[in-house]
Amino acid sequence: MARQRRREISPFNLAFLDIMFCGFGAVVLLVLLINANTISARHQAHEDLRAKVKKLDLQADVGRKLLAEVKNSLRQVDEEVSITRGKAEQVLARIQTLARELADLRQLTLARKEHVNKLQSDLKSLDTTHRRLGAEIRADQDRGRHVRRFEGEGHRQYLTGLKLGGRRILLLVDASASMLDSSVVNVIRRRNLDEASKRQAPKWVQARQTVAWLAANLPLSARLQIMTFAVHPQSLASGPATGKWIEATDKTRINEMISRLNQTIPGGGTSLENAFARAAALVPPPDNIILLTDGLPTQGRKKPRRHTVSGKQRAAYFKQAIKKLPKNVPVNTILFPMEGDPQAAALFWKLAVDTGGSFFTPTADWP
Repeated sequence: MARQRRREISPFNLAFLDIMFCGFGAVVLLVLLINANTISARHQAHEDLRAKVKKLDLQADVGRKLLAEVKNSLRQVDEEVSITRGKAEQVLARIQTLARELADLRQLTLARKEHVNKLQSDLKSLDTTHRRLGAEIRADQDRGRHVRRFEGEGHRQYLTGLKLGGRRILLLVDASASMLDSSVVNVIRRRNLDEASKRQAPKWVQARQTVAWLAANLPLSARLQIMTFAVHPQSLASGPATGKWIEATDKTRINEMISRLNQTIPGGGTSLENAFARAAALVPPPDNIILLTDGLPTQGRKKPRRHTVSGKQRAAYFKQAIKKLPKNVPVNTILFPMEGDPQAAALFWKLAVDTGGSFFTPTADWP
């Protein structure tokens, strides 16, 4: 049998295969390199996209917050607009009301002007009547109709409502320290002045002029006594006439009493109880008392232990003093001004009502 012929391996074939495998390996390597670069680029792109997404998410969150704030601000603005509209309507309504009131006031002003013109016309008529009556009064004075002559500023004679009638008229004149002035501070200041200055204190001068006016306007048939009182009452009559009733037509003795009153210097406290007790002790008793004072008493029959007296205590002293009054005698009070005594007017007015008298508070320029 013939030996089989061995196939010979050609070196060229081996070299070709080697080249082929090398090329295939290079291709595989190239593919691996390209694929690796592509994957890396994809990862980088994904990271960039994630960053952008996060950034956009943050911006979206910020935008949502801003949107919420804008909505809240818009809601507040709407509420403020509603409130402003309500206030504007109220202001408009108020303006309309004020316009109506202004129109009413203008009409009222016109009506008042007409009323003032009418009052001025009436005043001129009254002034004419007053002058005529004044002339008649002066004529009557010249004929001796009045007890004594007294002329106030401009010959004024005012209607006071005081009851000057009676057969025995007692004038009780408060001569305590408070009659120096109408304020407590000025009373303290004037109390330390000299005697001449005290006599010329405006309040005390007015009180003395009031006594002179009363004496000049008494009924011709009346009899008179004048007493001053502070702590204790004192008759202004002297000699045999002390404590006796003086005829209203006895000008000499009445002028003497008024002259002594002009020399009196106010001082001390006020005891109305002692004054009324002295009035009740007169024989025969008065049938008309005219009281000139400026407030409630500051003590009773005796001097109090304390230097200060409360309003309640002064009212109690007043009620105690009333018990000393003679029975069935009217008390006519002329109350001069004094600060810090708010109950005085009411209590003296009640005294006038209870006794059938009168109550009068003079102006600064009366009589």
